[in-house]
Amino acid sequence: MIRYSKLSILVLFALVLLLSSCSRKIGYGVLLWSVEEPSIFSGMVLPVYIKSNIDQVWVVGIPEALRNEKSADKIEVPLSQFEFVGNRKKAQNRAIDFSEFAQIYAENMQDGLPIRDNADNNSRRIYRLRLGEIVKVLGKASGSPPISTTGDPLPGDWLKVLTKDGITGYCFSYRLKLIDQNEDSLQSTGTTARETVYDPDLDMILSRTWSPEIYLQMLNSRKINIQTFEKKYRFDPGNETGIARIILPDLERNFNYARIIQDGDRSWRFEGTNLQMNLRSNNNLVVQFAEGAGTRRTLLFVTLPTDVNDIILQENTRRQGRFMQIHNQGPVFTSNNYGTITFISTGDFTWTGYELLVPQIFPAETKGAGRITMDLYINPSFEDRYNGAFTLRFTDIRTNNTFYFLYGIDNQGLRLEIVPDFGIEDTTVMRRSQSPMVLYFFRDST
Repeated sequence: MIRYSKLSILVLFALVLLLSSCSRKIGYGVLLWSVEEPSIFSGMVLPVYIKSNIDQVWVVGIPEALRNEKSADKIEVPLSQFEFVGNRKKAQNRAIDFSEFAQIYAENMQDGLPIRDNADNNSRRIYRLRLGEIVKVLGKASGSPPISTTGDPLPGDWLKVLTKDGITGYCFSYRLKLIDQNEDSLQSTGTTARETVYDPDLDMILSRTWSPEIYLQMLNSRKINIQTFEKKYRFDPGNETGIARIILPDLERNFNYARIIQDGDRSWRFEGTNLQMNLRSNNNLVVQFAEGAGTRRTLLFVTLPTDVNDIILQENTRRQGRFMQIHNQGPVFTSNNYGTITFISTGDFTWTGYELLVPQIFPAETKGAGRITMDLYINPSFEDRYNGAFTLRFTDIRTNNTFYFLYGIDNQGLRLEIVPDFGIEDTTVMRRSQSPMVLYFFRDST
């Protein structure tokens, strides 16, 4: 009589369970990435027998028509390359939905092209494609396209893609070459895939916005020129398009490159161009390129502690607060000599009875309506007399419609001093007229 130990019984029981589970389907799914041996095309519905989180594979059945005498009836497929659906009908419906893209792959034509976690050029980058790398296209996605060097949207679509090593995300198609497996090989065509060594410094550069040094100077001095910030001057490495861009008030240059190559310690060159960049610190990037006669131009770009759009919003809020101080003190101010100014909460103004200022200050065609902008700062030496400065723009004057004023608020009213054009440097009132013209308006208490 044969006797079994408890351990041998447990082992035998586990073996029986394993064998039975291998022969019993747990459901069906759709193959996302074609299998070479045996040849099974993506988009096929396959039965599923096992999911192994340890080995990171599905065990799926091979269709009988694709088997040969030497092949098994099951195959292991990486978890990321197969979509488990459930029952056969659901899997068939999913295969129909997927059929448009089942045979579509794409070859990357731009070294470092990012895959993002959403179909948006500002979303987080989760993967950087190697030049010539093949990805599986899973479908299209809705999203705003990246902007070209002309300021127009790039042609193409956001695609949901899958990399060979299992990363799923979104990539814009402009720098992808679509491949139909029914017609083409999945081997890289015309571009040799290069092994990319992970470069954390380059990855950081490509993930940040690089603004001109003048932006940081404005931010540190707390003198924000909104119009300059709205231009969004910058250095863009162009990892979405393969076109690096320098956009400054006096310069706009585009550099078409194949890839970014490390060229020393924290230094890189853009292959196919004379453009180079060097990371001085995590927040300072030096960009160099050749100009005429072989001279090289060097530019400094920085990362800002706050997004440009947030800086503009904060500055607009500050200006609105300054304007409301004047508005709440009035909003109507009257002078016996210089008329009546009314400040409207929308930022507009009206000015009547200013005839004594014509034509010495205002043109004869002035009708006295326009908009106030709190866009000026003042020399600290003026702060003991004035609260600030602003610009009045008359909407009914075709030329020379802009006038600058220092202003001071007190309990009785509003004091204005006309500032000559030569008194303004950038956005700051630096000088007063030698014979300043001061206008005083009493607040209207009625």
